[in-house]
Amino acid sequence: MTSLRQMISSKEFVLAPGAYDCLTAGAIERSGFNAVYMTGSGVSASHGYPDFGLLTMTEMVTVAGRIAAAVNVPVIADADSGFGNELNAARAVRAYQRAGVAAIHIEDQTFPKKCGHFENKSIVPVEDFVSKIRAACKAREAGDFMIIARTDARAVEGFEAAIERGKRAADAGADIVFVEAPQTVDEMAAIPERIGAPCLLNLVWRGKTPEVDFKDAQKMGYSMVILPSILLKSVMGMSMEILAAARFEGRHPVPPGDIGIKEGVALASGAEWRRVNAALDTPLS
Repeated sequence: MTSLRQMISSKEFVLAPGAYDCLTAGAIERSGFNAVYMTGSGVSASHGYPDFGLLTMTEMVTVAGRIAAAVNVPVIADADSGFGNELNAARAVRAYQRAGVAAIHIEDQTFPKKCGHFENKSIVPVEDFVSKIRAACKAREAGDFMIIARTDARAVEGFEAAIERGKRAADAGADIVFVEAPQTVDEMAAIPERIGAPCLLNLVWRGKTPEVDFKDAQKMGYSMVILPSILLKSVMGMSMEILAAARFEGRHPVPPGDIGIKEGVALASGAEWRRVNAALDTPLS
């Protein structure tokens, strides 16, 4: 597996749809994407909670580890605000790295944090943010683990403040800078140029950031694009539609993709486990 750091260093464009469990992560890998993004909002929703920072570090790392073990592409994971102060952020770095994750992003929101495309966010002082990023970078153990510094300052203090925070985070050791929710295409294009470090663009359906083609994002200078809610919202929408059809049509509707029993087993890594089973005495059906 090519490491995320190698991809970024070689200028390979990283496009990472959002997964919230092993099944969605596997779908992303099988579809040919070169990375998986573990979405905090999706993991929260899969636990029955909104994206209000309600999950603990342990809950998040547990899911991240499962996803990392299920795929052979790098996994980038949401680490909220580092789950506390500098020491908590350092602990989070070590926990995620040992779980097999390639990178995490740590943001500058106050706790409890909100989705980056919600209103009425608040952020910590810039010195606190920089100190936490510096602590996270120093906590990295051997290997290619990467730190992504995310700032939500655009919505709170304005675009110039967001650029300044991004620059200072890069100076503190962050490998990639993530300026959340630029509000115009011009702002979007200015971020990589002005920060002068690898940058991540977050494209959220009906979010605050304008929709752009992935190739256009790459031309702007972005190293990575994440699509956090592409599967989460699709599953939500398809679930409501297929259940409505079952209720009102009075019969089992054709599921999207017309996936049967054998196809379902195959999509849940059935072939791999049949190979494991081949050497055992008790065959699988």
